[in-house]
Amino acid sequence: MRLLEIVDLSVSIGNKQVLKNFNLNIGRGETHALFGPNGTGKTTLLNVIAGIPRYTVEGGSIIFKGKDITHMSMDERARLGIGMAFQRPPALRGLKLRDLIKIINPAADAAAILRKMDFETFGDRDVNRGFSGGEVKRSEMVQLLAQQPDFVMLDEPDSGVDLENIKLIGEAINSLTQKDQRPSLRTKSGVIITHFGHILEYMKADRAHVMLNGSIVCSGNPGEILEQIKRSGYEGSVGCQCPV
Repeated sequence: MRLLEIVDLSVSIGNKQVLKNFNLNIGRGETHALFGPNGTGKTTLLNVIAGIPRYTVEGGSIIFKGKDITHMSMDERARLGIGMAFQRPPALRGLKLRDLIKIINPAADAAAILRKMDFETFGDRDVNRGFSGGEVKRSEMVQLLAQQPDFVMLDEPDSGVDLENIKLIGEAINSLTQKDQRPSLRTKSGVIITHFGHILEYMKADRAHVMLNGSIVCSGNPGEILEQIKRSGYEGSVGCQCPV
């Protein structure tokens, strides 16, 4: 059963078209990985699904849980169960991380979430202020663990992160996408952008895609696609044996 369905989506920012007739289906319980060079539209795709308003949808639709969310606001999409960890989130002066957890979800166990991410000492610090790259990524995961979205999007969670932090982040992603449960019981899904695939050593992805020039050019097994990219680059993945 599909949780997210993107149909012939065309998107521009300013005078530049970034996505053209883009199509993607993600079923309930599935986690997909997105590969591709910089500037090919990966972050744009996630931002548009999240509802960030600076993009113009020129055509197509985004269907989530059977509802057309193409023109819904960000907060409406969040309430439906869409969550996102940004590549470069802002620092929030005057807002403590522990307080943000309670704003996101008043019923959340802030202490348990912070402990899970080995982040107890950061609970009373301003969100992301003075954090290292790895600490910012863990902060984003703390917020997602509080939200518990049905569909989680992660923009390069392994970028600028050391091995210890990557392991923690991978475990958190597995928790958010219910990889600790049998496949038949999983209802939550996700999509993750990764350049080098390091995070895939610590989390489970069911399917992977290669994006070039705003479109998917190859889909298949994550491990096989990653090896193909290592052998022949992104351009060499065009026309792979499992195209969309």
